[in-house]
Amino acid sequence: MLQVEVTAQMRTKFGKGAARTMRRAGQTPAVVYGKTEPLALELDTHAFTKALLSIHRKNAVINLAITDGKKQNVKHVVTREIQTDPLLNSVLHADFYEISLDDPMVFVVPLRYTGKAKGVDMGGEMAIAKEKFTLKGKALEIPDAIEVDVTALEVGGKMTFGDIKLPAGVKMLDAPETLCVSVTSGAAAPAA
Repeated sequence: MLQVEVTAQMRTKFGKGAARTMRRAGQTPAVVYGKTEPLALELDTHAFTKALLSIHRKNAVINLAITDGKKQNVKHVVTREIQTDPLLNSVLHADFYEISLDDPMVFVVPLRYTGKAKGVDMGGEMAIAKEKFTLKGKALEIPDAIEVDVTALEVGGKMTFGDIKLPAGVKMLDAPETLCVSVTSGAAAPAA
């Protein structure tokens, strides 16, 4: 799983007026929920936006380095909600959820189909039934995506979730007999 470093400072001012002032100064208000009382933070908007773009639509752990006066500690978090301005497309507020890297969690992971199926070369059509599935494991053991090689599929061939190889320590929560991809016979070509 991806890991991204983000820095933050403890926030001392609260309310709409304080949030507007923060945003004008290039800061984004944020809150961390989870194991302890919620922590109010402020993040550098430019650096945070750059980090968000690098993990867009991916499962990622954010290593949040929080400065409180002269001491600094790191919390491992995942994004819970990112509020954006619909007109300016800028970040208005971020909510994070603190996680433990040692406890198993549930993630939805995309499937990436690679190769060209033999059956497609023989006139068949490849039908993708599932593009993602649910895995459980420690956050850093969960892959960003699972690659599925379809080259061996012939006409009438299929793959189920049970056919997919998973990394050690990761468990699939979907039913193994669920169809993910198949090659069906193509429409008969008209006679010339």
